[in-house]
Amino acid sequence: MYKYDQIDQTLVDQRVSQFKDQVERRINGTLAEEEFRPLRLQNGLYHQRHAYMLRVAIPYGLFSAKQLRTLALIADKYDRGYGHFTTRQNIQYNWVQLEQAPDILAELAKVEMHAIQTSGNCIRNITSDAFAGVAADEYIDPRPVCELLRQWSTLHPEFAYLPRKFKFAINGAKEDRTVLLCHDVGIELKKNTHGDLVADLYAGGGMGRTPILGSPIKQDLPWQLLPSYLTALLRVYNRFGRRDNIYKARIKILVKALGPEEFARQVEGEWIHIQEGNDNFTQAEWDRVAKHFTKPAYKTLPALSNAQLATQFESQLDSHERIGFVRWLERNVRSHQVPGYASVILSLKPHATAAPGDASTVQMNAIADLSDQYSFGELRVTHEQNLVLADVEQAQLLDLWRAAKKQNLVLPNIGLLTDIIACPGGDFCSLANAKSLPIAAAIQERFDDLDYLHDLGDISLNISGCINSCGHHHVGNIGVLGVDKDGEEWYQITLGGEQGNDASIGKVIGPSFYANEIPDVITSIINTFVKNRTSDEPFIEAYRRLGVTPFKEAAYLNNGKHGKDKAAQSEKLVAE
Repeated sequence: MYKYDQIDQTLVDQRVSQFKDQVERRINGTLAEEEFRPLRLQNGLYHQRHAYMLRVAIPYGLFSAKQLRTLALIADKYDRGYGHFTTRQNIQYNWVQLEQAPDILAELAKVEMHAIQTSGNCIRNITSDAFAGVAADEYIDPRPVCELLRQWSTLHPEFAYLPRKFKFAINGAKEDRTVLLCHDVGIELKKNTHGDLVADLYAGGGMGRTPILGSPIKQDLPWQLLPSYLTALLRVYNRFGRRDNIYKARIKILVKALGPEEFARQVEGEWIHIQEGNDNFTQAEWDRVAKHFTKPAYKTLPALSNAQLATQFESQLDSHERIGFVRWLERNVRSHQVPGYASVILSLKPHATAAPGDASTVQMNAIADLSDQYSFGELRVTHEQNLVLADVEQAQLLDLWRAAKKQNLVLPNIGLLTDIIACPGGDFCSLANAKSLPIAAAIQERFDDLDYLHDLGDISLNISGCINSCGHHHVGNIGVLGVDKDGEEWYQITLGGEQGNDASIGKVIGPSFYANEIPDVITSIINTFVKNRTSDEPFIEAYRRLGVTPFKEAAYLNNGKHGKDKAAQSEKLVAE
C-alpha cells in the first residue's frame, strides 16, 4: 500500500498544527463559529446532534493493521469505544470533543492518515473496488490511478470551493463494485486493443433528492491525460454549477440541464487549451506510485474449490460447525487472482446487536491481529460497510473462521437481506429526518433465520435517514427513506434499485409508513416475492418481471390500521 513521502507527511503535520491553533482560538472566543465552520469542515469535523463527528479518510478503502490499531485507540481514548465505517470507505467517530479533535488528527498523522477533504465543497475521498489488486475479474489494478488522483486533488487550490461536494469512483474490473454510475464522476479503467491503459468517464451521477445515473462523456482517454481532462470538467462545473440553491448545486443537475452531449462538448472546449500542459501524469509518476502496490510474497499453492475446502476440513468440524462454515465459504469468501488464496469479507452486520458498519475497539484490534496473521497486514473497507482480508491462504480459512467467530465477525449474510447498508440517521446526524439504526435492527431481528435468508438469496436493503441518501437507499433492491411529517418520523419504501453493472434507481411505491410498520411491510414484500418467484429467481429479477403492483398491494393492504386508506391513496397517485 502507498507510503507517505516527505511531502505527504509535511502537509499532514502542518494541517494538524494549523487546526490546533484554529480550535484554540474557537474555544477562547477569538474565532467566531461562522469563521470556524469552514475551517473545521476542511478537516472532516461536523457538529452533529449530540457532539462533533470526525470523518477520517481511508483512501480507496485500503489501510493497514497498524492504522486500524490507531483507529481503535482513537475510538477508545476519544470516543465511546467504537467507529462507524461508511459507504464511502471512511470511518466516522460520533462523540468527539472539540478540544480533543487536534489530538486525534495528530494520532492519525503518526500512521499516515488524515481527515482532509472528507467534508466541504471539494473533491472528497476517492473510492474504488475493495478487492482491487486481487479480484479474479480485474482488468487492471486501479490503485495507482486512485493514488495519483488523490495526490492531484488534495488541497487543489482551483477546486477548494466548488458549487457542491464532488465524488469520484474508480473501477478496473468486469464487475462494478464501486457504484460507479451514482458518482459525480465515474472512471472505468480498461486496456484498449493495443494493450494501453485508457479510461471511460461518466459524469452527472448521484443520489440525494434527485437520483440520477451518470452519463458517458468520454471514451478511451489515455490514463496520462486524466488530470487535464478532469480539470477541464471541473472548470465547466465550477463556472456553471448553481450556487444559488444547495439542492440544485451538484454536477448532476448541470449535466441534466445541458444534456450529456452538450456538457461533454463544453468540457472538450475547455480541455483543448490545457490537454498538452504540464498537469498530465507521466510514466515516472506512475512508477513512483505503482511500486507501493506490488504483490505480497504469495506461496505456490494449489487452487481449491469451496466443495474441496469443505471436504478437506470436514473431519475438523462437528455437524453444527459444518453448516456455518460451508455457508460462510459460500457468502463471505471470494475468489482470488492467485491460486490457493481467497479474499474474506468480515461481516459488520450482526443481527440487531450493533449498528451496520460499527466496529468496537476490541473488534478493531482483533481484526488488526487477524490481518497480520492471515493477510499480510492489509485490510479493505467495502461500500457495503464491511471489512475485507484480501489475501488469505485457502488452507487457513478454517482457522481464520474460528478466530473471527470469537469476535462475531463471521455471520454468513453477505449480500443477503440483513447485510443492510444504513447511515447513522437521526440518532446522530443533525440533517436526518428520521432514525435509521432502529429500523435496521428491527428488520434484522425479524429476519434472523439464516436458513430462510439463504433460501431467499441475494437481496439488498438500504436505509437512509434523510434525502441526502448516505445509506444509498436509491440503489437498494428495497430502499427505506426516513421522512418528517409534522414532527413525526415516517418511512418511504422504494423498490427496484440495484448497484453494479446493471445499476438502477428504485421507484417509490406510494405513501410512507410509521416506523413500527416497517418490519411488517418488508415481510409482506418478501412474502410476495417468495409466492411469485420462479425456481431460484433473484429478488431483483422477480421484481422486474412482475412489476411493482403485487408488491405495492401487499405492502399497503396487509399493514397498519391505515393500510387500506394508503392503498387507495397510492392508486390515486399512480392514476394522476
